[in-house]
Amino acid sequence: MSHQVRIGLIQCSCDNTQASFEQIKEEMLKKQIALLERAASQKVKILGFQEIFTTPYFCPSQDEKWYATAETIPGPTIERMQSLAKHYDMALVVPIYERELPGVYYNTAAIIDADGTLLGKYRKNHIPQIHGFWEKFFFKPGNLGYPVFKTRYATIGVYICYDRHFPEGARILGLNGAEIVFNPSATVAGLSQYLWKLEQPAHAVANGYFVAASNRVGTEAPWNIGRFYGSSYVVDPRGNFLVTASEDKDELIVADCNLELIEETRRTWQFFRDRRPETYQTIVAP
Repeated sequence: MSHQVRIGLIQCSCDNTQASFEQIKEEMLKKQIALLERAASQKVKILGFQEIFTTPYFCPSQDEKWYATAETIPGPTIERMQSLAKHYDMALVVPIYERELPGVYYNTAAIIDADGTLLGKYRKNHIPQIHGFWEKFFFKPGNLGYPVFKTRYATIGVYICYDRHFPEGARILGLNGAEIVFNPSATVAGLSQYLWKLEQPAHAVANGYFVAASNRVGTEAPWNIGRFYGSSYVVDPRGNFLVTASEDKDELIVADCNLELIEETRRTWQFFRDRRPETYQTIVAP
């Protein structure tokens, strides 16, 4: 009998970027909690949100005022999500702007189990610094490695946005036992859009796990760096798309992941067996 886990992804716009930070967060939470409740009605067991899900993607600026939106983990937003996870028996992947210490901030995803327990967090390791994406101004590179989290329903890992361009961490997540890897993102139409549906299915195939990739939608003023094109999706260990969202709507997508397919796929494509880590030293040379 198959071991099916129903997962969901939320993609959402952030329209009112000129409001107070409190109003922005409350509006974003209100919209996405409504989608979470819809996910519960569809019996979703693990739900993933988009990158820094309670705010706009403020990294086109280099404005220190956005530091004030960072929260501790646990903190008000995560505690609210813990309560919802427990109420709905649903594990959650919750990406927020994390404040660890005064002046020390991370792009982080908190992982909450279905009983409301905070299992831990993943901090984005790869931080871009290019026009429109001045992330090093806001985020310190992650220092927690590539952990996996044993939720009630599946063992999951997290990669965040720009991380997806780096196969090394994706491989480590697989070696650490991830069955489903969530990648919350904020990415706009343009040069790399075709990579959105190329790289992460390749990670799924190379490592024999499911990938659940979420992206926000809409255009965020005043920066207007481009259109966040949604297209959130789930792929299986063979690279097949199970579900894909629209490019322009606030949306919940749902997919049933048969975890037995991981074993079946890895018995067919023996990539883990045939690895040669002793020959890869040059990629970690200083």
